[in-house]
Amino acid sequence: MSQHLSKEQLIEAAEKFGTPLYVYHAEKIEEQVNDLDKAFKECNARFFYACKALSNINILKLMHQLGTGLDCVSIHEVKLGLKAGFTPDKILFTPNCVDFEELEAGKQLGIHLNIDNISMLERFGNKYGNAYPIFIRLNPHIMAGGNFKISTGHVDSKFGISIHQMRHIERIVKSTNLNVAGLHMHTGSEIKDTNVFLAGLDVMFEMVRHFETVKYIDLGSGFKVPYYKDDVRTDVHDLGKKLAAAFLKFEKESGRKMEIWFEPGKFLVSEAGYFIVKANVVKQTTATVFAGVNSGFNHLIRPMFYEAYHRIENISNPKGAERIYTVVGNICETDTFAWDRKINEVREEDYLVFYNAGAYGFEMSSNFNSRLKPAEILFKNGKMHLIRKRDVFDDLLRNQVEIDL
Repeated sequence: MSQHLSKEQLIEAAEKFGTPLYVYHAEKIEEQVNDLDKAFKECNARFFYACKALSNINILKLMHQLGTGLDCVSIHEVKLGLKAGFTPDKILFTPNCVDFEELEAGKQLGIHLNIDNISMLERFGNKYGNAYPIFIRLNPHIMAGGNFKISTGHVDSKFGISIHQMRHIERIVKSTNLNVAGLHMHTGSEIKDTNVFLAGLDVMFEMVRHFETVKYIDLGSGFKVPYYKDDVRTDVHDLGKKLAAAFLKFEKESGRKMEIWFEPGKFLVSEAGYFIVKANVVKQTTATVFAGVNSGFNHLIRPMFYEAYHRIENISNPKGAERIYTVVGNICETDTFAWDRKINEVREEDYLVFYNAGAYGFEMSSNFNSRLKPAEILFKNGKMHLIRKRDVFDDLLRNQVEIDL
């Protein structure tokens, strides 16, 4: 039975901690981790939680308890992971367009380094040679994902080194004696078709043949979660079976046994997250009825940034007559969460909840319009735990330096 929080629990949280409010469900996260373990039980697989989706220290501690590794994209995420209890061997660092010093800092911490451009690869090889094993991130030139903004493996992507530059990579590896322990690719998010992963794996198997030292193949992630009723999700169990067969075939043909790595982020936390807001105003116009809430894209930017869909429900009036609303925020910009959405009658002061809000919600929030960031709470074993305090006014002035003018 799928884990979820009830309307009563969400209302209780809103009454206790106020709104806007991010709520996360520990048991749902655990369910998602267990689902991946089962799906890939026939593979030699490891999972590294992509913490850019949600990096609250308590979520990282929970992931550590559940046995995942950690995928990081900044040196500060790495340091958060170490503080949360992850050992260096369970942290993968995949930065993009960063200072060389950031790669060196990762090396000093002893974590897995993933290098995604030619210049940094050459600098690292010239300075450290084979003294430190690395991953190389490749661009497989595969267009995948829900839209161009979340596709990262196409020919125009800034991520990874083109597979057509393999001869250049080989020259650097040979001339600097680099120790290439793993190859990495990530084609994007919201991948519905498991064959995308298989196509990428074929590319990776071909690339592996260029490096005798490679032991790990990292396929990134991009597992899709459902956002609306009857929406599809990536069939990870089907994918696990297909990958197990593909790796077994490769092992027989090459005599090399590979470990497969994944970096799920959204898949692990998205469905575990709820964002609760309060309806401030209900405004009738000649074109629509606006439900204006006490939040905006400063707290949840995905609908405006990615045109992402979040199911919205009125948990205060779940039996009210369904009406059509345009849900908007209180920011002095166009901050439309949803157009022409059918919702049970919204009254001022009602609580609305956005589902699938665990990934890239609070993480991408800001203080735009000098609005305060919301609190975060975690439900675990039926109890509510405050894991981030709501901003107060003084937080807006923190780090500002007033001068005499």
